[in-house]
Amino acid sequence: MKSHSNHLFKKTILFGVFILLSLPFATIAQTKTEQIDKLLSLYHEYGQFNGSALVAENGKVIYKKGLGLANMEWDIPNQPNTKHRLGSITKQFTSMLIMQLVEQGKLKLDVPITTYLKDYPKSTGDQITIHHLLTHTAGIPNYTSFPGFFNDHSRDPYTPDEFVEVFKDSTLQFTPGEKFAYSNSGYFLLGVILEKVSGKTYEQMLQENIFTPLKMNNTGFDHHSEILKNRATGYSKFGTSYTNSNYLDMSIPYAAGSMYSTVEDLYLWDQALYTDQLISKKSKDLVFTPDISTGKASYGYGWGINYRPIGKTKDSIKVIGHGGGINGFNTIISRIPSDKHLIVLLNNTGGTDLGQMSNSISGILYGKDYDTPKKSVAFSILGTIIDKGIASGLEEFENIKSSEIYALDEGEMNRVGYQLLRIGKIKEAIEVFKLNVTSFPESGNVYDSLGEAYLENGNKELAIKNYKKSVEIDPSNTHGAKVLKELESK
Repeated sequence: MKSHSNHLFKKTILFGVFILLSLPFATIAQTKTEQIDKLLSLYHEYGQFNGSALVAENGKVIYKKGLGLANMEWDIPNQPNTKHRLGSITKQFTSMLIMQLVEQGKLKLDVPITTYLKDYPKSTGDQITIHHLLTHTAGIPNYTSFPGFFNDHSRDPYTPDEFVEVFKDSTLQFTPGEKFAYSNSGYFLLGVILEKVSGKTYEQMLQENIFTPLKMNNTGFDHHSEILKNRATGYSKFGTSYTNSNYLDMSIPYAAGSMYSTVEDLYLWDQALYTDQLISKKSKDLVFTPDISTGKASYGYGWGINYRPIGKTKDSIKVIGHGGGINGFNTIISRIPSDKHLIVLLNNTGGTDLGQMSNSISGILYGKDYDTPKKSVAFSILGTIIDKGIASGLEEFENIKSSEIYALDEGEMNRVGYQLLRIGKIKEAIEVFKLNVTSFPESGNVYDSLGEAYLENGNKELAIKNYKKSVEIDPSNTHGAKVLKELESK
């Protein structure tokens, strides 16, 4: 279990103002609904969104729809009630359960986690608090980033206590509270703490404390073995085609990412957060206040808190939200509390830029200019590389990289490079990563990826050169620094 000007034209003639103000709300809302539908339909046409979407304005749903297929083998369409895996959106539900126990006096945010986890190593556990786990400031390495993790662990079932053994003895990346480093390990531990303190399973607590009270009847902890009506199949995108996503045992993401839900149920969740039904206002203020101890100041308890641009303008607004990514799915929930706006996008074809889509929808909601989708340079050249070879792919890149109907995206290029690595086309992957380095020379991640590809190709010298550049640009790249240290010591 990681894009966002003008105001609406205002008539200066009194009669014009009267007519504008006299338009029924439904007409204005319908206009926005049509714009949202046109936008997402174009994203779908370009192969960049396949899933379910919901948009609420001032607390009222103005758009909900499924686009594309929930199951491609049976041509079953996505609907608003299609169940999608949420990935890291799960974390906000974990933080809610934690705060409920805090209000009940069963947990404290500022005591060592060894208070509740008696078998956790005291050398590290005595330094870490629940607050650190909630805010990703504990320094515990992220288990999904461990070398070989997906091959060695992701398909096997574990009990929560068994899986803690995978990472509990890891050296901390930094002293707890000093830095921010996103870590699924921390939220996994929060689930274990919830179970130890409550005497119930994490799944039971979700159901009893949140889903049942809110009537979220289409939400739950996902189990592969369960027959689940209206469950979407997860797919991975490979260029312009799709494959079934790799199997993942759902005991692995656990409290960091194992939930499924629908856009309709997430609307119920959003609305409940404006009330005191689950926790008090005082507790919610803690949840939605970014931790400022590390200077990052954009993450609270299971939620990101940011000021983001509205559409293409420089105007910004406070957005509380979170994304999620898990085999075959990526998701986003964006809440704008000042106006009770909500955007939920659940996609069942793997990684895509849902942040940009959410930003464009916010532009529509506020009557601002917004970006419309473009075709992907990365996915276009991938198809060409597979069909015609790397030389043709490089030629196509030069032809379309500056086209107005194509967009060059660093993340998509990186994903294409790794897709080529996974199918054994190492030299082709290196060429794609080199294009990314040339196109985005200020990004540490592109050098890290190129270094990894060179390492896999057996070129230690070039691997070291690129890992050095990556760490130089991005000192927080602890994994790259570790690999570099190992390479230089050999």
